[in-house]
Amino acid sequence: MRILVVEDEYSLADLVASRLKKEKYTIDVSLDGEEGLYNALTDIYDLVILDIMLPKVNGIDILKEIRNKNIKAKVLMLTAKSELDDKLLGFNNGANDYLTKPFHMDELVARVNALLRINVTDNKDYIEFGDIRLNIKTSTLSCIKTGEEINIINKEFLLLEYFINNPKQIISKEQIYDKVWGMESESYSNNLEAFLSFIRKKLKLIGSKTNIKSSRGLGYQLEYNYEETKD
Repeated sequence: MRILVVEDEYSLADLVASRLKKEKYTIDVSLDGEEGLYNALTDIYDLVILDIMLPKVNGIDILKEIRNKNIKAKVLMLTAKSELDDKLLGFNNGANDYLTKPFHMDELVARVNALLRINVTDNKDYIEFGDIRLNIKTSTLSCIKTGEEINIINKEFLLLEYFINNPKQIISKEQIYDKVWGMESESYSNNLEAFLSFIRKKLKLIGSKTNIKSSRGLGYQLEYNYEETKD
């Protein structure tokens, strides 16, 4: 899953980003409100960690614009302001949670995990589609039918996670580039076919009947061949 950290204090932004990367999240950082707003409006993020006191555009205005554009990303307000009125202002404008500085990094991670697991994995450590199970904690892909398991990391993991969370939908290349590569899309998106090929090979290795189907001119779709599983 992809998270945007909008925080003008560089050392704190770097600390938050480094810790969340260890939790297997993909992180982008914006160091001022103007850049943060621009990036948030791309609608490629599952969560925005948003400071209130920012240069150029403050966090509340960013939050308002996100919600005005009907962007559904979860928003965690991260700020030195602790007064009740400030918290209510954030919640009333669409924030999902609020954490006051200074904070313990373990609490931030716990809140992020809670926000991103809601309505996605039902607090489980894995997500499933067809006969496959992707373990979020261990970065392993397994076949429920055969019991075979294989490691799947980095972009392969992010791609498969994206497909499983959007089952049976045709996902365009542009959507994949934005969601998985984000700010790096111009440099790395040409490797998409290679990564998809790696995933398909791993699905075969574990004996799965799940596959990523190409739809010419439209994109890609995760599908499960039920016919082949019938006795």
